[in-house]
Amino acid sequence: MTDIIDELQWRGLIAQHTDMDALRSELARGPVTFYCGFDPTAPSLHHGHLVQVLMMRHLQKAGHKPIALVGGATGLIGDPRMKGERQLHSKETVASWVEKLRQQIGHFLDFEGDNAAIMVNNLDWIGQLSAIDLLRGLGKHFRMGTMLAKDAVAKRLSSEEGISYTEFSYQVLQAYDFLELFRRYGCRLETGGNDQWGNLVGGMDLIHKTEGESVHVLTTPLITKADGTKFGKSEGGAIWLNPEMMSPYAFYQFWLTAEDADVVRFLKVFTFLDRAEIEELEQATEKAPHQRKAQRRLAEEVTRMVHGDEATAKVLAATEALWGKGELSAVDADTLGAAVEHLPSAKLNPGESTLVDLLVETGLEKGRGAARRTLSQGGVYLNNVKVSEEDRVVTQADLLAGGRVLIRKGKRNLAVATA
Repeated sequence: MTDIIDELQWRGLIAQHTDMDALRSELARGPVTFYCGFDPTAPSLHHGHLVQVLMMRHLQKAGHKPIALVGGATGLIGDPRMKGERQLHSKETVASWVEKLRQQIGHFLDFEGDNAAIMVNNLDWIGQLSAIDLLRGLGKHFRMGTMLAKDAVAKRLSSEEGISYTEFSYQVLQAYDFLELFRRYGCRLETGGNDQWGNLVGGMDLIHKTEGESVHVLTTPLITKADGTKFGKSEGGAIWLNPEMMSPYAFYQFWLTAEDADVVRFLKVFTFLDRAEIEELEQATEKAPHQRKAQRRLAEEVTRMVHGDEATAKVLAATEALWGKGELSAVDADTLGAAVEHLPSAKLNPGESTLVDLLVETGLEKGRGAARRTLSQGGVYLNNVKVSEEDRVVTQADLLAGGRVLIRKGKRNLAVATA
């Protein structure tokens, strides 16, 4: 079996680490209990969290024991950002987000067997911490020079808004998490995003000072595009894993648009496909990039992993049907609505609106004369059926799920009209 460190390095999942030889040896002896923390700053995880969850799953599949920590306490405080103070949410809001994140994370990890995952909430111990305990038991182990040198803290201190003591103290609480998990479960490794390096090292140092033990930290890189720009924005904002915040169809389409220069790297990071299959997809991208085989595989794999088989099947059916390769009438209203959300649109009056009207109102044609010519030449499709009659009226019988009809001009120009 491939060494887990070699596997993670091949997938591009390791950015920074402490003593790699010592970590490799400890993982080889195994099993190692490790943890990753997730703060409830929103009601859903996003694609950046997905990198952390997949790192956890790789380690679990290699025989190690994961602890998923959802920060019911640290979520009330907020990790310092590079710009501006975080908004403090109510305890009730944070508690509800904790439950949503617990459910999402639980979908990816195995909670049965010899190396079953554990889910914890740091409110269970931080909530019991008195001010005296915080200052006397923890604070004495932290040096101001080190705390002030943290990137986010240093940048905020030099800005006009500065930084509150609340956010400044966050690093102490995250370090305490590692110490508490070390004491409770023998946790010896913390993983997280590379922007968390300083906080992770703080926990490692705290354990060394209080327990005299050497433990490990490991970070994943910030995933960027080949051109160096940040990866992970859609028209609606973040790439959320919650289907109520980003539809499975929109989620699938996001991954489908990956550039050729990025897709192989994303396959390594965001899927569990083996080396042979990824290398095959890499060759397919080089030889026939127009087929977008790697992109389609990436989009299907990630969507299936996040949203399940049923939702993925609906997305694939809608994607095919939208371009005339499937049956539009079989697509449900929610999936079809998500599929046409960003298309040019017009209001439809069944029994009155003609295709000429809709071609002009959706902007597929600039005028009624042009619309009639395109129709007479056989260049217009209503719900993927070619229509040539210039006076064709759209009726109730034409409506798809959700009271919509799909209008296509030529092969690639789509619009939607809704009753």
